[in-house]
Amino acid sequence: MPGTNWAGNVSYAARRRHRPSSLDEVRRLVAGSDRVRAIGTGHSFNRLGDTAGDLVSLAGLPATVALDPDRGTVSVPAAMRYGDLAARLHERGYALANLASLPHISVAGAVATGTHGSGETVGNLATAVAGLELVTADGDLLTVDRAADGDTFAGMVVSLGALGVVTRLTLDVVPAYDLRQYVRLGLPREALDAAFASAYSVSVFTDFRGPRLREVWLKQHADAAPPPADWLGTTAADGPRHPVPGLPAENCTAQLGAPGPWHERLPHFRLGFTPSSGDELQSEYHVPRGAGAAALAALEPVAHLIAPVLQVCELRAVAADGLWLSPNHGRDSLALHFTWVADPAAVLPVVAAVEEQLAPFVPRPHWGKVFGLAPAAVASAWPRYADFLDLVSRLDPAGKFRTDLLDRYFPRS
Repeated sequence: MPGTNWAGNVSYAARRRHRPSSLDEVRRLVAGSDRVRAIGTGHSFNRLGDTAGDLVSLAGLPATVALDPDRGTVSVPAAMRYGDLAARLHERGYALANLASLPHISVAGAVATGTHGSGETVGNLATAVAGLELVTADGDLLTVDRAADGDTFAGMVVSLGALGVVTRLTLDVVPAYDLRQYVRLGLPREALDAAFASAYSVSVFTDFRGPRLREVWLKQHADAAPPPADWLGTTAADGPRHPVPGLPAENCTAQLGAPGPWHERLPHFRLGFTPSSGDELQSEYHVPRGAGAAALAALEPVAHLIAPVLQVCELRAVAADGLWLSPNHGRDSLALHFTWVADPAAVLPVVAAVEEQLAPFVPRPHWGKVFGLAPAAVASAWPRYADFLDLVSRLDPAGKFRTDLLDRYFPRS
């Protein structure tokens, strides 16, 4: 088990590290520990997954994938990476409705933090969850289901690891589908909403250095007509691109309109290659979709601060959902994702400036990224915040799954 997160900016403080090989071993470990956290692929950029107690990797549990065509679901182990699951589903003729830009991340970790892809009619990855299996503080195995547990279930999906160690998840599946990916250059800012509405999944990249948005990545159904030559005032890329200028396009999924299966087009990066730049910090904020243009305009006064420490900023549309701690709870959202240089001293003051400019739009941070919002601002951004606090106190009264970051943003009463 690595001693740091993927980005290398967090060194884990756990006094013991474990890689159990059975569910019973996980249950004994949790029951006997005073502080415990599960870790996935380490793609969080803050200390949400850190603990001074026991750090547990579930990668040693059986990698059993159980497809249920009658229910339209698949049961998967928590530690499975989306890229590995997608390939197995595709072989059986099934798919997920959405994927994140990185297929390298674990299912449980992505779900617990509200991670997402892009698509104005598509929910984040957690919205596909139909059931959860988790080990609670006393070592018991708790199984919850969307249909049977209703509102409480909606509070347990994006859980930040605060309710227990999730060992398996049941996800909705759909028939497999093919997509084509096109890259367009130089989108006028006023065409942003039209761009998001134009394809199944759309990502817009900007560097805050010019009046136009630098690139648009369109992921559209394979039978849809390609974008016309003058699409929204843009031009077609003359070859494959990487979101971060100067990095090799071979790391990325196929472009130029070549048709291919869903799991080889929805992510930006290929599973066997380094995702993103690999040497970076990340922050992300979700604002109401209708306020997206105003939020972008609000960042213009600090663009001179953003640009020197920015590798790229990605803009994505995400559909609303009902999950209590989802960044998209109750509102369609514009996600502003910042990939920064790997220099905390230079980046953190800029993060503070971005948060100040976005404050009027009630930004919701991605739980696994770098952010510094005041606890009161976080509490007021989620309507079900108090309900989640109550759920944590009922399922983990002794604070076994707590971390310093959770104590800051979800203090004990």
